[in-house]
Amino acid sequence: MIPFLPLKDITSAYRDEISTAISRVVNSGWYLQGAENTSFERNYAEYIGSRHCISCGNGLDALTLILRAYKELGIMCDGDEIIVPANTYIASILAITENHLIPVLVEPKLETLEIDDSQIEKHITPRTRAIMIVHLYGRCAYTNNIGNLCRKYNLKLIEDNAQAHGCRFNTKRTGSLGDAAGHSFYPGKNLGALGDAGAVTTDNEELATCVRALANYGSSQKYVFDYCGRNSRLDEIQAAVLDVKLRHLDADNRKRQQVADYYSENISNPLIKLPIRLPDENNVYHLFPIFCTRRDELQQYLTNNGVQTLIHYPIPPHKQNCYRNWSNTALPITEKIHAEELSLPISPVLNIEDAKQIVNLINTFE
Repeated sequence: MIPFLPLKDITSAYRDEISTAISRVVNSGWYLQGAENTSFERNYAEYIGSRHCISCGNGLDALTLILRAYKELGIMCDGDEIIVPANTYIASILAITENHLIPVLVEPKLETLEIDDSQIEKHITPRTRAIMIVHLYGRCAYTNNIGNLCRKYNLKLIEDNAQAHGCRFNTKRTGSLGDAAGHSFYPGKNLGALGDAGAVTTDNEELATCVRALANYGSSQKYVFDYCGRNSRLDEIQAAVLDVKLRHLDADNRKRQQVADYYSENISNPLIKLPIRLPDENNVYHLFPIFCTRRDELQQYLTNNGVQTLIHYPIPPHKQNCYRNWSNTALPITEKIHAEELSLPISPVLNIEDAKQIVNLINTFE
């Protein structure tokens, strides 16, 4: 079986460095909010190109903390609207509704899979406070038009960078394009920890200070609480592991791009559709999605022939039980994507021989 994502093999590539880092933490006797966090936050901020990085418990917390901080700073309030792509993973939307804000779902472009920037302006109202772009699949979602809309209507630009560590738009990395960005380091991400982990990046010092306090029970000074905060902290072991993996991130992304190039150039079955191909700097291939109207048959065929695939994601957010009040909303492009998407194996340890086998199977599916 060719696995979808062999996390053990990915981690083993840097086993000695990771073991040294973990041992250093264990021997230090300091397991939270210590030197490893300080080092990772500094290095990740520098890598992304932001002034501030605030580590936290996971990617959902990162997005939630950004919006909560904007509320604490008086920039947003209950009932304000956040524009967000309709086809995103549900975490993007959960962060909005948890803060008693209103998600405004905008369809993606079928050829790019990212929010359709030509459809955003008609959804802007006097209650709109931000556009949240999601660099889904590792593809850059930012466009100059989105930036112009934020300036025109004085909106915050929030990035969900959970799937695009290392991606670029021109000379800047995703995570530094807007006012603030949430990052997930879930183990399966391009930059993955050995458990849950996340971070916020921003150039805004006031926002960074507020986010850091909110993630620490609402406290910026021990036993002094300015906000009703939460406990969302990155432990020292995860910070140390992430610091190791960060050093190899660009090289790992290039390996993903090599596999993606092979897929893009050799999948020729007319039953299979691929999204528009982006320049490598605009796509770090967290996932490699293909589309087929007979998606479930194709997945079973690949499984029967020893290839593991996954679906991202089988049910769109507006069809989930937790948002059942949206169930009658018509979002045909989003629904088509969710009904036809299939993710092929892609990782820094997938070799071209395996990629050839996968392509040959896809091209013979009928």
